[in-house]
Amino acid sequence: MPCLRARVFFTTWPTALMSPLYQFEADLVSVEIDIWRHRQRPPYFLVVLQGNDHTPDGLIRFRQHLMHEPHIAQSLYYSFDDAILRATAQNDPGGFVASLPEAVTLDEVQRAPEILLAIKMTVDENRRPGRFLLTGSANLFLLPSVGESLAGRMGIVRLHPLTEAEKARKPGRLVENFLAGNLRTRIGPSAPGASDLIGRVLRGGYPEALRRPQMARVRQWYRDYLDALIEKDAPDVANLRNLDHLSRLLKLLSSQTAQLLAVESVAKHLAIRRETVQNNLAALERLFLIRRLSAWHRNEGKRLVKAPKVHMVDSGFAATLAGLEAQDWTTQRGRFGHLVESFAVQQLIAQAAWTEPEIEFSHYRDRDQVEVDAVMTRGRKTWGVEVKAAANVGPSDGAGLRRLAEQCGKDFQSGMILYVGASTFPTADRRIMAVPISDLWTS
Repeated sequence: MPCLRARVFFTTWPTALMSPLYQFEADLVSVEIDIWRHRQRPPYFLVVLQGNDHTPDGLIRFRQHLMHEPHIAQSLYYSFDDAILRATAQNDPGGFVASLPEAVTLDEVQRAPEILLAIKMTVDENRRPGRFLLTGSANLFLLPSVGESLAGRMGIVRLHPLTEAEKARKPGRLVENFLAGNLRTRIGPSAPGASDLIGRVLRGGYPEALRRPQMARVRQWYRDYLDALIEKDAPDVANLRNLDHLSRLLKLLSSQTAQLLAVESVAKHLAIRRETVQNNLAALERLFLIRRLSAWHRNEGKRLVKAPKVHMVDSGFAATLAGLEAQDWTTQRGRFGHLVESFAVQQLIAQAAWTEPEIEFSHYRDRDQVEVDAVMTRGRKTWGVEVKAAANVGPSDGAGLRRLAEQCGKDFQSGMILYVGASTFPTADRRIMAVPISDLWTS
């Protein structure tokens, strides 16, 4: 049974939740939460649980389970999908919040951002931690209609698509071991072949897609999800005049995932204005559908002038929109390779979220077009990861990592080449290890 893992930094939930790791399970999704004690994190007066509509089961079952805890047994659940409730909150946000019970879950809160000021005032008057659990299918604090800051009052929990480790019921310690320098030589059996990886990439991590046994039904679900997304969620996150532009942009990005983002080129390809492309890109980020990785540079101030890479967050969604199927592994290896890169980057980012302190992600590319797919930094310390959709690692592989190491000097910690093989071993540069990509879900 797969699970979603999130880190929630608040301190006064019931005693039963105060163990180092608390887990409950539902039909498909369970949520594992680290509860940090008061001496480790300050209390938060509200928690914002964010993820797009692929996680409704996780959000609802999380809320339902907490409802059985004695300290919040009276907590109620409200969804602003309800038009009458939404209108009430929008017309009188102060009165609406004042009428709420002491513990409450407010879902799809991005549809009624007017209540945030009232929540802020209520939290400032009543400093009881954990009173509000806000959930939504968009990044609430990137919305243009949100003007109030809840900084210092809230903890934000980001629900990613299910990772491959979670789907395999494994702890997912590859990133943890990599950062700690604990990767060791290990000779595995013969190369496992690519079929398992292909299946994982094409399915992605959305729970509803995973319920469907046949890939044709998986692809149909993703197409239906796109239609619902454009009709339901997109109007809430941006003032878009033509929603067809958003759909066309998303399909284009799906076919160009893990590539440099050139806004002018995209605008020309879609025959729309540059400003329209920028607005639509922002909307897709708010919906957690794409991410932009900034370009790494030794002088951090110069990163802003380098082209970012754009990644589709979920590989299954990207594969469907790009029209890629299993048989394309051999005939369209270049496009599939980019998809595998986005798949791996998402796994790395999700696993990194389970570590402390925080890791920042970027990509490296120089004027010689030498690249590193993922650069991970913690302060000055720097790690690099290359993703290779092949079963062998040769002497020329890792050139980007070696160039990155030159740029970083003593701050370079180590590098990792993820490949479709079975053994872990050092390359000619002993700081760089070749690691099976399957370690993302077997370690």
